Amino acid sequence: MRVDFDPEVMDRSSFYKLLTSVVVPRPIAWVSTTSRDRGSHNLAPHSFFSVSCVSPPIVQFSSVGRKDSLRNVEETGEFVVNLAPEHLFEQINATATDFPHGISEFDAVGIETEASAKVKPPRVAASPVALECVVHSTLGLGDSTIVFGQVVHAAITESVLVDGHPDVRALRPLTRLGKDEWGTLGDVLEISRIRYTDWPGNGEG
Repeated sequence: MRVDFDPEVMDRSSFYKLLTSVVVPRPIAWVSTTSRDRGSHNLAPHSFFSVSCVSPPIVQFSSVGRKDSLRNVEETGEFVVNLAPEHLFEQINATATDFPHGISEFDAVGIETEASAKVKPPRVAASPVALECVVHSTLGLGDSTIVFGQVVHAAITESVLVDGHPDVRALRPLTRLGKDEWGTLGDVLEISRIRYTDWPGNGEG
């Protein structure tokens, strides 16, 4: 037996909580930006995040509402996606605080910055991965804006690389779940995709 939920009759908050409880786990884009007028740095986690394109390399995150990350991105055309690692859990959560406009989360939370290679917004020094991006385009959908960023530089801490490739067991990425819940890496399962030529009974093997 299933329970039915109709977004047409439910209020926005209730259906939002339902969606974010079933679309799980969600990777986190820890987005750093810089304001154009004051030059202050902003840092905020966004859990509506994914890869959009391989060539050119484009990632995307959604801003629900008009937040400083979105304003800065629109004004400057640049941002950095920092990986959200498990050991920075409390700091990542703290940067989601609704600080007044103009207050830097880096300063308020006490997060060390490092200079980016190709964009103005700084990287999170303690994050093992930083994807420096320039805005490709934006798309407004209802109460949200999707930001597409072309990755122009990637900086990865050497200690998380195994044979030159990022190792997820070393990255220890956090994910967002429903309510106030967060997820850690847990078990890692490995399985190869089956090519059609190797599919049992297809007559081509």
